[in-house]
Amino acid sequence: MQPPTPFPQRSDPDDRVAFDRRELGVILTLYGRMVAAGEWRDYGMSFLRDVAIFSVFRRTAENPIYRIEKRPRLRGRQGQYAVIAMDGQILKRGADLRVVLRVLERKLIRAVE
Repeated sequence: MQPPTPFPQRSDPDDRVAFDRRELGVILTLYGRMVAAGEWRDYGMSFLRDVAIFSVFRRTAENPIYRIEKRPRLRGRQGQYAVIAMDGQILKRGADLRVVLRVLERKLIRAVE
């Protein structure tokens, strides 16, 4: 009798990087303000092995205009948070999420006539 063939090892779902509750609160607060201003319309989240991504869309069927990334491996070097534009340009990187997101809050400031 032959022993059963084992199933291939699947990666542990807990092995993924994710935003914690506090981080999501900060991101979703900014997202809500931008939706109210009519700038953003949709979002998506991806949780991968080495990065968590919060993507922001102007319209649902297009590429994200901004990506907010969390890369814990960069914590000691450049900072684990980054805001990346549609063209791949890194707009801001740092260790404090609120400070990094300020680059997007500037989009809310408009001259009042």
